[in-house]
Amino acid sequence: MWLIVGLGNPGKKYVRTRHNIGFLVVKEFTAAHGMAFKKKRDYNICRGSVDERDVVIMEPLIFMNRSGLAVKAIQDRYEIPVEKMIVVHDDMDLDVGKLKIRKKGSSGGHRGIQSIIDHIQSGEFIRVKIGIGRDNSVLPEDYVLSTFKRKEIPVIKGALQSAVEAIYCIITENPDTAMNRFN
Repeated sequence: MWLIVGLGNPGKKYVRTRHNIGFLVVKEFTAAHGMAFKKKRDYNICRGSVDERDVVIMEPLIFMNRSGLAVKAIQDRYEIPVEKMIVVHDDMDLDVGKLKIRKKGSSGGHRGIQSIIDHIQSGEFIRVKIGIGRDNSVLPEDYVLSTFKRKEIPVIKGALQSAVEAIYCIITENPDTAMNRFN
């Protein structure tokens, strides 16, 4: 079984912000595979299969900096090994729309990733990072909570589709193949 986690912040205020790109990707992924989320107290979740591989997909509904609490609960509930976890999140160090897959690593300063590392006691999970760019004239915490500019939207739509395909490749083939194909 695979666990796919899209990171973001709950609430209408944050729906289209840069920081919520993980939510956007998992919504696209579930729609592409005929699945639908069920709302629970601390997360949205769905369970299904992708090419006969069991998957659990979740969006933590607690704020980004605490998302590890919900991820740990689901990982424990379904007994999913850390190497079968895929976390989708924004990355300010990548150009807008750029995709990067990593098999493990540190948080790189991303507080949602750090929360997951802290709660599951490992950084050995797969990350699908989507670039949101950086604007040095704005504080990072304000920038990640801003919306995409009109000219960035087509690029982001393409990145969402690439991320969905990358997750599918990771699950049905392997992370190395996905890295070679999408990085």
